[in-house]
Amino acid sequence: MDTFGFWAQAEASPDRIAVISAETGATVTYGELAARANRLGRGLRNRGLKVGETVAALLPNVPELLAVQLAAFQVGLHFVPVNRHLTAGECAYILGDCEARLLVTEAGIADVAREAADEAGIAPDARFCVGAVPGFTALEELEEGSAERPDERTAGAVMVYSSGTTGHPKGIRRPLAGVDPDLAVGAARANVTLLGMDKGGVTLTLGPLYHAAPNSMSVSALHAGHRLVLGQGFDPHRALDLVQRYRITHSFMVPTMFQRLLKLSERERAGYDVSSLELIIHSAAPCPQAVKRAMIDWMGPVIMEFYGASENSLVTRAFSDEWLARPGTVGRARAGVELRIQDDSGRVMPAGAPGLIATRGGSAFSYNRSADGALVPHGDWFVSGDIGYLDEDGWLFLCDRRTDLIISGGVNIYPAEIEGALLEHPAVADAVVIGTPDEEWGQRVTALVEPVAGREPGPELAEELIAHCRERLAKYKCPRAVEFREHLPRTASGKLSRLRMREEYLAGTTGAGV
Repeated sequence: MDTFGFWAQAEASPDRIAVISAETGATVTYGELAARANRLGRGLRNRGLKVGETVAALLPNVPELLAVQLAAFQVGLHFVPVNRHLTAGECAYILGDCEARLLVTEAGIADVAREAADEAGIAPDARFCVGAVPGFTALEELEEGSAERPDERTAGAVMVYSSGTTGHPKGIRRPLAGVDPDLAVGAARANVTLLGMDKGGVTLTLGPLYHAAPNSMSVSALHAGHRLVLGQGFDPHRALDLVQRYRITHSFMVPTMFQRLLKLSERERAGYDVSSLELIIHSAAPCPQAVKRAMIDWMGPVIMEFYGASENSLVTRAFSDEWLARPGTVGRARAGVELRIQDDSGRVMPAGAPGLIATRGGSAFSYNRSADGALVPHGDWFVSGDIGYLDEDGWLFLCDRRTDLIISGGVNIYPAEIEGALLEHPAVADAVVIGTPDEEWGQRVTALVEPVAGREPGPELAEELIAHCRERLAKYKCPRAVEFREHLPRTASGKLSRLRMREEYLAGTTGAGV
């Protein structure tokens, strides 16, 4: 790869299209995006942000998010993309935890951003907006100076937030390299080579850029000189139309997207030309074997799965031919990463025996601030809490992704946060939240509630509790079903096994529900 890195691409081919809006068809060239990132970088520095401090963005998938991220990357800042579906209180927690010095948002979610910024203590003159909104400064006014690169550039890093088992999100902080941004793209270069993106292409991103995988793949595409087709949300017909229209070569999807695509009739699928596809990467949730096999049968051997976490990035990967030879595998450890299965005490398990997945090597990280409830390394091994086993040849198979974790549509949902919201309601004596099977989403959020004495369980109370949660939590976290129990069994120490409750629920032995 003779030219690698976003700024090198922009210098070599400034008129090449960098980003295409899937909704409007509007384009941004590499030169235009680099110029804006350069001016924003200079503006961030002139606003007093120092190396190691944080800028946050509460934005949908728009070129402005990429411009701010690239600006932060070249002036030594941590960039935090905040989930735009969160409530103001949830956003405020993240903004406060990362100590954001400056926030960028857009008109459609400015009310949430304003309330969150107020609560987090972000100064009014440090609030910027795409579009004209009272109380915010237009993003253009943050741009300063010429389109040339800022002086004394030093690499920043992305800090994504992923929910903790206690319900509090945790920031995953990467160490700053302390070198010029053009020299800090080694990991991106390795991933681009691994994924075959070094030969050029067109990348489609429909997953949200506040998630680690879509963000990383999109920025890697720009480093590799791809055109990036950037869209808001997923519709199967629209996705296939974009593949055909723009001759998409690479994309990232989650299993729920696969399931929605496969629900189209054979005639509908045949109406789209997907022959340009070279690689569809999927992760974030276990993929049913029948779904994956059907995708390979339809689109050919272009499906690649990886296993990892936001903390340690890509750990294993399995291309279609490898998966077909060992159905269900998520691959073998990539170069530079060690992988083992261990029990709770750290004892290594033999081949075929399930246990905790432990890794060593990969991306360095630390949790931001206290990260209450965060997973911690076991010595120099990182144990995520996922359960799996290795076969005799070192191929990894997943059994479950954390015993308590709910994965719905590829999104991680943690029960403790929802239980906390339910327990705020005066009619709730106790509550446990579990994931139950859902054909489309993989799992749905189901709440088992013990009402207080004197409060009648039934549909009216169930709707009241769901509405209560929607006032406090992002919509996707809220229970889609509430069932009532006379008693939820806890131990003397106050613990309740969600895994056991889920098993009993599926077996129909948790007691009568409403």
